[in-house]
Amino acid sequence: MDTAPETLKIDIDGWEGPLDLLLALARNQKVDLRQISILQLVEQYLGYVNAARELRLELAADYLVMAAWLAYLKSALLLPRNPEETPSPEELALRLQLRLERLNAMREAGARLVARDRMGRDVFPRGAPEGLRVVRKGRYEAEIYDLIAAYGRISARTRPVLHVVAQRDVMTLEEAIERVAALIGTRIEWSTLHSFLPEGARGTYAKSALASSFVAALELARQGRVEIRQQSAFAPLYLKASA
Repeated sequence: MDTAPETLKIDIDGWEGPLDLLLALARNQKVDLRQISILQLVEQYLGYVNAARELRLELAADYLVMAAWLAYLKSALLLPRNPEETPSPEELALRLQLRLERLNAMREAGARLVARDRMGRDVFPRGAPEGLRVVRKGRYEAEIYDLIAAYGRISARTRPVLHVVAQRDVMTLEEAIERVAALIGTRIEWSTLHSFLPEGARGTYAKSALASSFVAALELARQGRVEIRQQSAFAPLYLKASA
C-alpha cells in the first residue's frame, strides 16, 4: 500500500488502485462490486490513516465517505430493493460525486480567500493618505404652499409699516394737573383721588382720568403743592393742599 499523504491506494481482492477511481468505475458499472472485500477496504483505510500522521483531516474525511458509499453500493447490489423508494446505486454514486465536487469547489474558494494579500503583511497603506474628495450638489424640493409661505414672509419684512393710532377719548397729563391744582385749592379737608375725577366719566375715559390724576397728584406733591396720605396698601388715596 502506498502511504503517500495525498493519495489512498488500495490493494484488495478484485481491485488495485486509487479509491476515488474505484468509486468512479463502480458508478459507471465497470467494476464488479461483488468481488470487492469491504473488510479489507476498511483495514487498509485505517492503516493508511495511522501511517500518515500529518494527513489533512478533510482529505481523510473524503476517503472515509468514499469507502462508506462503496459499502452502501455493494449492499444495494446484494440486497433486494424497492425501485419506488430506494434510488439506484448509479444514482447514489452520481449524487456522491456531485457533492464531492461541490465540496472541493468550496475548499478551493476558501483557499483563494485565505491566500489573498493582507493589509499590514503583504500590502501596506500609504503613509500620508489624501482622503476622499466629497462633491456635494444641492437639490431643493418645495411645494406650492412652501413657495407662497416663503413669499409671504419676505413680503412682510420688506413692506412699509404704517402705524395708525386710533382716536381715543383720554385725559392728558396737562389737563389732569390743571384740574387737580384748581380743585385742591378750594378744599380744606382730605379728599379722595376719585373726587377729582370728572363727573359722568365712563369706560376708558374714566380709567384714563384716574391714571392721569394719580400722576398729576404725584407731580404736585413733588412740587410741594399737595400732600398725599394712604392708610394702608391698596387703601384709598387722599389729597390735601399743602399748608
